[in-house]
Amino acid sequence: MTFPPRIWLNGRIVSTAEARVSPFDHGFLVGDGVFETLVARGGRPFTATRHWQRLVASCESMGITPPTFEVYQAAIHEVMKSNELPDARIRVTLTSGDGPLGSDRGDSPATMTVAVTPLKPWPPSETALVVPWTRNERSALAGIKSTSYGDNVRALAHAHAHGAGEAVFANTRDELCEGTGTNIFVVVKGHVQTPPLSSGCLAGVTRALVLEACQAAGIPVGEIALPVAILQACDEAFLTSSTRDVHPLARIDAREMPGVAGAVTQRVAQAFRDYVAGRDDP
Repeated sequence: MTFPPRIWLNGRIVSTAEARVSPFDHGFLVGDGVFETLVARGGRPFTATRHWQRLVASCESMGITPPTFEVYQAAIHEVMKSNELPDARIRVTLTSGDGPLGSDRGDSPATMTVAVTPLKPWPPSETALVVPWTRNERSALAGIKSTSYGDNVRALAHAHAHGAGEAVFANTRDELCEGTGTNIFVVVKGHVQTPPLSSGCLAGVTRALVLEACQAAGIPVGEIALPVAILQACDEAFLTSSTRDVHPLARIDAREMPGVAGAVTQRVAQAFRDYVAGRDDP
């Protein structure tokens, strides 16, 4: 895999080939960090303020000093410009810095990186597999965009091995929760429904925008605790994320779904586009 030539690391642009993070960094040692993924199109980062607000919330929950909005914003623009990537997937990562080999933290300052890669399109629809592992809605990391992504890596590899593009988790109460990098919505008798944050799912930025867009467009929508079995009974389903926007599901496990032909999903996708159109930082 080829990576863009430059990265933003702790306040400056450096060569990707020469960029170094300490082997004692707690993000590397124990996954003690947080991150955000957002996109830019035409040189304009999308929903940058909402992502920064969530980054700050994650930092506060984890006890990591967050960057100022000015540092965050400048870092994104500098790394996009230096790599000449006006359309980019942007990854902002903060760790607690150097620490002991165990779970105790040291007193080093946070490590911050901002990296970009080319923005690649998704296929028109997606497939998903419910995996045999659960999200713990009572976990210390529930709702935090943590760099501790081992569960997601394992689940996504399992989904890929079974011919699916995304993995979907239930929580410990056997309720529908989320994907590895997505929120999930279902359509039941014309009503759009998504798990509440109490399910343990991440407070997705696109998830929030879709809820707002549906309300603005008069589409019935709600945050409702749902049994994971709803995926075998719902009329339509779709995923949301910062890189996918509204992404229709064409198959869940062995069940064929309407995919791009879903009438309500189409209406939601259009409502989302209308809602964010013309807004500098929705």
